[in-house]
Amino acid sequence: MVTAMLFAGGSGIRMKSTDLPKQFLEVGGKPIIIHTMEHFSLHPLVDNIVVACKSDWIDYLCDLVKKYNIHKVRSIVPGGKTGFASIHNGVVATAEFSREPEDIILICDGVRPMLSEELITNCINETKLYKTAIPVTPSIDSLLFSTDGKTCSKSYERSSMYITQAPQGYTMERILWAHDEAYKRGITNPVSSGELFIELGESVHIFQGERFNIKVTTPEDLITLRSQFYYDNYKKFAREELKYGL
Repeated sequence: MVTAMLFAGGSGIRMKSTDLPKQFLEVGGKPIIIHTMEHFSLHPLVDNIVVACKSDWIDYLCDLVKKYNIHKVRSIVPGGKTGFASIHNGVVATAEFSREPEDIILICDGVRPMLSEELITNCINETKLYKTAIPVTPSIDSLLFSTDGKTCSKSYERSSMYITQAPQGYTMERILWAHDEAYKRGITNPVSSGELFIELGESVHIFQGERFNIKVTTPEDLITLRSQFYYDNYKKFAREELKYGL
């Protein structure tokens, strides 16, 4: 069994959105989170979808799921005060019906609307092989280290640096172990599930991600996303015009 667990508990502070959390902003005629959910809903290997959502927006999301006819949604649960707390709530909700050790959970931000079917498939297959699977892209920028944001005396070799993406795949056995260990060791807010495993002293498997698979976090990301949707629509209309000789 494969379950996509989306966390959408953020308030969009970096997006500077005062009215709507960033996951509900519309792009291409649909809220961002609906675009993300559709990729999993339409994927033939995904069986269920669980969403951890801001508690006061759950009813709104339920209405969107009905409006856009999103299939496979098993449950929508309240998110937490942090991203990790939201993920934890989603993992617990998934464990209520997905109990086999080799069942797979795909943990993904609700604001990854450019996911491809191929990436989801690769994540599932890699997880089956390695029990953990994190898509990454090689860093194309030089990296400097600073503790105060003003001075720097250390750099990193770019060829060994990678940018993490989502979905991140785990077997239920591994993710439940990690969350149990986090509780025992007092780890309360790792940046991602992958970083949680590393903080626990474990290694994780990485595989090639996709550079277009952006996480929509800032206004600049939103501009990039809208540009891509407009470009995709332009290509679609151009193909139609060629088809009919226009």
